[in-house]
Amino acid sequence: HVQLVESGGGSVQAGESLRLSCTASGNNVDKYCLGWYRQAPGKEREGVATIETDGTTIYADSVKDRFTISKGNAKTVVYLQMNSLKPEDTATYYCVADQVDCESAWQYGMDHWGKGTQVTVS
Repeated sequence: HVQLVESGGGSVQAGESLRLSCTASGNNVDKYCLGWYRQAPGKEREGVATIETDGTTIYADSVKDRFTISKGNAKTVVYLQMNSLKPEDTATYYCVADQVDCESAWQYGMDHWGKGTQVTVS
C-alpha cells in the first residue's frame, strides 16, 4: 500500500518561491515514478512534473524554467521547488506515484495520490 504525504504549501506573493515536499512510503516505492499534479478551482487536474528512478524529469510547459523537481537522498522523498510563482499557479498540489515509467503514467494517469497541499499566489 503506497502512502504519499505532502507538506510545504502556503500563501505567497507573485514572484516569490515555495518548496513542496512529499514523503512516499510503501513496498519498492523508491522504484516508482514520483511527481506532482495540481488542480485549480474549476479546472481539471493537470500534471506538473515527474521524476524517474534514474532522475529523468518531465515538466509541463507552463512550469518549465520556473519549477524544479528533485529527490532526496532516501529516494522516497520528492521535492518541488517553485520559483517566480504566478497567480495562475494557485491550486491544490498533489504528490503522485506510479509503478510504470513516467511517460506512460503521464499518458494513462497516476495510480497513487496524496491528499494535497494548497498553494495560493496573489
